[in-house]
Amino acid sequence: MLPDVTQWSPARLGNLTGKRIIVTGATNGVGLGTTRALAKAGAHVIMAVRNTELGAQRAADIAGSTEVLKVDLADLDSVRAFADSVDGDIDILINNAGVLTDQRHETVDGFEATLGTNMLGPFALTNLLFGRVRSQIINVASDGHRQATLRLDDMHLRRTKWTALFAYGHSKLAMMLWGLELDRRLRVANSEVVTHLIHPGWVASNLAQTSDKPLMAAAYKVVDGLAQRLANDVDEGAVPTLYSISEPIPPGSYIGPNGRFGLRGTPTLLGRSPDACDYDDAARVVQFAEKETGTTLPI
Repeated sequence: MLPDVTQWSPARLGNLTGKRIIVTGATNGVGLGTTRALAKAGAHVIMAVRNTELGAQRAADIAGSTEVLKVDLADLDSVRAFADSVDGDIDILINNAGVLTDQRHETVDGFEATLGTNMLGPFALTNLLFGRVRSQIINVASDGHRQATLRLDDMHLRRTKWTALFAYGHSKLAMMLWGLELDRRLRVANSEVVTHLIHPGWVASNLAQTSDKPLMAAAYKVVDGLAQRLANDVDEGAVPTLYSISEPIPPGSYIGPNGRFGLRGTPTLLGRSPDACDYDDAARVVQFAEKETGTTLPI
């Protein structure tokens, strides 16, 4: 039986001294909340960030052991360089970073930018680091996957009508399916490493904060204003991730808030959309990602 989630607090993390944990996107939002809690619990947190100057500022404000390393998940060369720069083993890899863009563009590798940053970059990073991961891989997905439609014949949305929310949901559904296949492969290999998927709920963060388009900028301002008053703060948004570290959760589980529409609440095991439970599609997504990134899980 899982513990009473209503009693969960960061104190349940216990003493993480000696643990080395990577958090991508650690300068803002859920990543910052996650980093603060883990460092406070004694872990050494490697803050994997695009802006190392801001990362250094954040690290200076955090009580605990941290280091800042540069990675741009939208650039495979940067992902490879980051993996090469990490010394020693890693206990937990938290693929937290994510983006919501206001217009379609492609990464330097020719990937649709939302998919490239939210799924293909973390996919490559995980494969490149896997040989040094000791215990857990956590992928921060989203309940936005429930409204998504997978475009296996057009993963980069070159022929599909592109909208910001469609691309975001599509990338998170791809991440959910990758997580499904990752868990299957780890089980088949009898690996000591487990993986979990996370939905942080509605969080007041900077996921989509700016736009060059006046209407989009105005919309973001309204949404941000509502979020600041009604949504979880970044520390609350980090709770499902932290819960998956502290509690004996079944491998492959999807964790998120138990409140209405999954917006807020205490962490619990969540069901997935039917599309996110399709093992055949999961295998195809991983085959696609392997081909695009030139990486595979060394297992």
